[in-house]
Amino acid sequence: MADVRAKLAEKGLTLPVAAKPLAAYTPAVKTGNIVFTAGQLPLVNGEMAQTGKVGAEVSVEEAKHLAEICALNALAAVELVAPVDSIVQVVRIVCYVNGAPGFVSQPAVANGASELFMHIFGDAGIAARSALGVAELPLNSPVEVELTVEVLPAII
Repeated sequence: MADVRAKLAEKGLTLPVAAKPLAAYTPAVKTGNIVFTAGQLPLVNGEMAQTGKVGAEVSVEEAKHLAEICALNALAAVELVAPVDSIVQVVRIVCYVNGAPGFVSQPAVANGASELFMHIFGDAGIAARSALGVAELPLNSPVEVELTVEVLPAII
């Protein structure tokens, strides 16, 4: 298992505090050994890191970095229901990209999340993934990431 905080520190990152929900939902749900997160935006200290459409106001490289921020926020959401150091497998990543008309590089953006999880968890960070283009996202976010992970069973 990975020491998540140490692996984040190698990249100059820290695990943030989970963002408060923007509507009527919970940031994460644990059922058995699986944790599902709600979609996470690129919020830093409660503020959007950047807004706009990828391929117009936001470059692919900027959006890739924003996907990494979303991934960090997804780990923070997991931490609300299970310790992040108990993650044994990243199961699925879904990355929504608010792209300009004709934008087709969603996978390059989603790599921001995927590469972070691979850095932290090694082979256990390699997940099934969907990278989807959408017309709009909440708060004019360029990117949103959902995460599904398997965690160790709780010890009673």
